[in-house]
Amino acid sequence: MDESPILVCFAVKEEAKYFHPSRPVGRFERLITGMGRKNAAESIREALSALKPQLVITAGFAGGLNPELSLGTVVYDEDYEAGLGEDLLHAEAVPAKFYCSRRVAITAAEKLELWKSTGADAVEMESSVIRTICREQKILSATVRVISDAQQDDLPLDFNALMTSNDRINYTKLIWQLLSRPGNIPRLMKFQEQTVFAARKLGQALERSLTRG
Repeated sequence: MDESPILVCFAVKEEAKYFHPSRPVGRFERLITGMGRKNAAESIREALSALKPQLVITAGFAGGLNPELSLGTVVYDEDYEAGLGEDLLHAEAVPAKFYCSRRVAITAAEKLELWKSTGADAVEMESSVIRTICREQKILSATVRVISDAQQDDLPLDFNALMTSNDRINYTKLIWQLLSRPGNIPRLMKFQEQTVFAARKLGQALERSLTRG
């Protein structure tokens, strides 16, 4: 049995909050890449130079584009030989097509337009570059994401306006925006509850599929 690690990548630590796998044979490595393509590319290249995983999983939140995908639905795509599909289906995950965006999709109208123009079921920002690098190095990969905001949901803030040039949240801007528009605070708190719920669903699906059998 291949005992080389499975590398599970998340953009931010909040996505990984409920991923605590146990497995009698083999081991897992968890990597927080940072948000966006540039951070993801730099992090995965550095990680792959230090270890040779049997499989790389890019995991985390995704925005729903397909109106049939509700909050907390786990969606996935995998290389043919990755071997996760059956176990993910048992964990109630749904096969999906992903669109890798350079910016956060903020409004329901924007997500609906992306669904129509791309045919994708979900949108996120890191998986494409991670999996491209894995293919270059002949490492199997999969995308496993959870819907943190459904197609009909507007996000509480324009997170793109809060990003630094390095794709990190500028917390000074965040605080200023909340102070200037306090009506957004309840919406942000509700969204945080959604992400906690989604992270729990993702962690459960990953553990059920990766430790099954």
